[in-house]
Amino acid sequence: MKFHWFLPTNGGDGRQVVSGGHGVTHAGGGRPASVPYLGQIARSAEQLGFEAALTPTGAWCEDAWLSTAMLAPLSERLKFLVAFRPGLTAPTLAAQMAATFQNLSGGRLLLNVVTGGESHEQRAYGDFLDKDERYRRCDEFLEIVTRLWTGEQVSFEGEFLRVEEAQLQQLPDPVPEIYFGGSSPAAGDVAAKHADVYLTWGEPPAAVAKKIAWIRELAEQQGREIRFGIRMHTINRDTSEEAWREADRLLEGIDDAEIRRVQEGLKKSESVGQQNMLALNNGSKDGLEIYPNLWAGVGLVRGGAGTALVGSHEEVADRVEEYAALGIEEFVLSAYPHLEGAYHFGEGVLPILEKRGVWTNPAPVTATSSVPFGGQRAAS
Repeated sequence: MKFHWFLPTNGGDGRQVVSGGHGVTHAGGGRPASVPYLGQIARSAEQLGFEAALTPTGAWCEDAWLSTAMLAPLSERLKFLVAFRPGLTAPTLAAQMAATFQNLSGGRLLLNVVTGGESHEQRAYGDFLDKDERYRRCDEFLEIVTRLWTGEQVSFEGEFLRVEEAQLQQLPDPVPEIYFGGSSPAAGDVAAKHADVYLTWGEPPAAVAKKIAWIRELAEQQGREIRFGIRMHTINRDTSEEAWREADRLLEGIDDAEIRRVQEGLKKSESVGQQNMLALNNGSKDGLEIYPNLWAGVGLVRGGAGTALVGSHEEVADRVEEYAALGIEEFVLSAYPHLEGAYHFGEGVLPILEKRGVWTNPAPVTATSSVPFGGQRAAS
């Protein structure tokens, strides 16, 4: 298993659910998305054993490329799962940007390809293709970029993109892995051809198992194998009662008028995955535990990942193993606030998984063998 954390560049962080996403205007948190604060989160995630940190993309957040480039020097090992939208940047330039980031960061770049589920937001960036056209362009984009990363000189003329004799002078080492999500048929086809890791949002296990089987079959038709990951939030505490009290506290902080506003906006989303998230909460504060320890309250006001694992450290570890048994190898997690949440999960759940032999810390801290000035009896 691999565990990744999240950098809240979407208007900041706080002790309540920060609303917004998927084309909906966000309400910022109490902690601004500053370099010092995001650096705290990145360093903490690194020290706790997380592999990487996802940074979102869209009009509702800071630019992911620039944010992570500024944060990379503040950490040593942590990778950055940079979300970006193909088509808003020319493929040769995007390949060059990724290569530069990878080489200057010491191989710490992962790419989360977000095709863009909201046409009205894409149009704000000057992109007037419809959803299916965006996926076809994404296919062309990733073909060009991945060929450039091998050192090939690429001439390509497709339905949407064209390059002539494109070639990189500096190749990325190693080649960045591509993470890709999407629940529509068009998304599945692109994922099967190009993704290293297919990401799904936190639906109940039966729905996740169905999605894994779908993508795995499509990938096999392409002669490829794909790993699978899941994106969700966490609310874990020493006891189950404490965790559910925290979930109730977050729910109490969500205003009914804000729920109505955000839900109306999210219902317009073209994203199949977003509609699946909405179906899990039904726009209501009632019946939000949709599976044991799986809570849909976050999705009342937040676009994208809308579910959280809630329970004691042991219960959350059990659910993680349940998803792993389906084929999920990577977990992209977050919590409110993200700094404290990293410690709750990193010090609560990860040691349990390590003790069970299903997770290994990628960079364990070696304990000091002796304390120079401690434990010595003063001379008489």
